[in-house]
Amino acid sequence: MKLNVHERGDGDKVAILIHGGMSDHRTWHAVEADLLSRGYRVIAPDLRGHGMSPRGDYTPQHLGDDLVDSLPQGADVAIGHSLGGLSLSLAVDRLLPKKAIYSDPGFSLDNVPAEATAFMRQMVTTSTEDSVRTMNPRWSQADIDAELAGFALFDVAFFGGIKGSYVPEKPIVPSLVQIADPSFTVNAEEAKLLESRGFEVRVVKGAGHCIHRDDFPGFMASLEGWI
Repeated sequence: MKLNVHERGDGDKVAILIHGGMSDHRTWHAVEADLLSRGYRVIAPDLRGHGMSPRGDYTPQHLGDDLVDSLPQGADVAIGHSLGGLSLSLAVDRLLPKKAIYSDPGFSLDNVPAEATAFMRQMVTTSTEDSVRTMNPRWSQADIDAELAGFALFDVAFFGGIKGSYVPEKPIVPSLVQIADPSFTVNAEEAKLLESRGFEVRVVKGAGHCIHRDDFPGFMASLEGWI
């Protein structure tokens, strides 16, 4: 499936940014601005069922295939957050970026309890500016606006088909796993497993699941040597 893809910049380097569940490419606004200042061209898709991309069958395999159908091979760096990290991991052997960064990735979807999914479904349909700000006191107004815009375009039917565990066996390209503190998706056992399989693992102390919005300076600092 061909996705809606946002592009900005004309730098010599290419960065791919893949958003998490219930969001769209706008979640990356601050990261995009920083990368543009570093000479990157930024390419950021909306996953299927999100943003302006088409709807369809919702499985992790489809998410990875969509990225291959919609994005260029050989980017200098690809960053995927949460569900975007999972999607990237299922496409990285074909996209072959020079470096891959998985930000609090959702490799183990079965770890997410049913009550959390029910809460997210309700959050998408009932959130207001005040409720998003209360839940995320460290977010900027631009982050709050992007969250609400993403919710408005999200297909709630998406929740039904995204299941399973997809912890990568090995890094296909040099790979960083960036972990929140505490992490919603990566427990200590999985972090050790990923390290043993050759992934570099870095924890951003005190940051929530959306690291790039909870602690933007910490997010960028943890990417030293990777961008």
